[in-house]
Amino acid sequence: MKAILALEDGTWFEGASFTGPGETGGEAIFNTGMTGYQEILTDPSYVGQMVCMTYPLIGNYGVNKEDVESHKIGAEALIVKECCKEPSNWRAHMSLPDYLKKAGVMGIEGIDTRALTRHLRLHGAMRGVISTSGAPQELVKKAQALPSMEGLNLADKVSAKKPYLWTGSDTKDVDLSGFKWSGGGPRLVVYDFGIKWNILRLLAAQGFDMLVVPSNFTHQQVVALAPDAVFLSNGPGDPAVVKNAIEATKVFADKYPVAGICLGHQIMGLALGGRAYKLKFGHHGCNHPVMDMESGKIEISSQNHGFCVDIDHLPELKVTHRNLNDQTLEGFAHTTKPLIAIQFHPEAAPGPHDSAYFFRRFRDLVRQATGK
Repeated sequence: MKAILALEDGTWFEGASFTGPGETGGEAIFNTGMTGYQEILTDPSYVGQMVCMTYPLIGNYGVNKEDVESHKIGAEALIVKECCKEPSNWRAHMSLPDYLKKAGVMGIEGIDTRALTRHLRLHGAMRGVISTSGAPQELVKKAQALPSMEGLNLADKVSAKKPYLWTGSDTKDVDLSGFKWSGGGPRLVVYDFGIKWNILRLLAAQGFDMLVVPSNFTHQQVVALAPDAVFLSNGPGDPAVVKNAIEATKVFADKYPVAGICLGHQIMGLALGGRAYKLKFGHHGCNHPVMDMESGKIEISSQNHGFCVDIDHLPELKVTHRNLNDQTLEGFAHTTKPLIAIQFHPEAAPGPHDSAYFFRRFRDLVRQATGK
């Protein structure tokens, strides 16, 4: 079925829908990962975005029940050169087209993804519309009418509505009126701004006694729980408009050890006086080189962010990680307080495990600060 991808600058591409008729819109971005499309699709950080995979053949190994990173697909659409309709993998229980159809998410193939990627690199990520009906000029106008990613609070949209526990493979809502910590490790309140499940798996592996809370949880509610530490998760959208979390983090920074990943990194940076700005086309993929500034070690990292934080004017913060492609900030730590944050994804899923030590580093920081 013929489908058109139209961008806000008037550029359009003709392809074919492999998920049937429909129309959707969002920010068009590209991801350089060769594999991991299932984890990418179910990462809530991709809400509001249409993901173009730069690797030409996607869907080879199908979809399985174990590799999801949330309860549902977050991306608005998947754009590929060629979609494999008949996967070959012993773990597969569904094809990629069937998976997208079941979720009501559009998939388009047959366009020149190299040309699209080059266009976005040169001109920046931009709003777009995919449709199986309508003229290109009409779809361009629809794209121009979409809200810009700057100023969008998508974290509150995708966050859990109630506090919950991580069971090891799923989530379980809890009633705080009768909540008691299990006593199995340091008490950790985890903010869900669109958290990936592998973050929860790796925090649990470090022995934390975790309670996951919605993005709109106030600092008073957290303090009432008497935690030992706070964790700020990844998530979508503009960090500058997640006001509640920024204000809460200002309080946490003086009371607890705090760690943040991706959006959590940006929120902590803003809470400590930094400035957020939008990257031209963002970092999306699982092959981005990052340098650990203390050890000099180069890590290959998994990344998914469209915003960055500037902390150069804050002498109390030190840069711990730097992106080797464009020298942007990828991690920082406070010089006197137990606060650490990184912009990329140490939990991978998908991607390499070079940076998984971050969770152990946070656990050590909590132990040093609290004795637990």
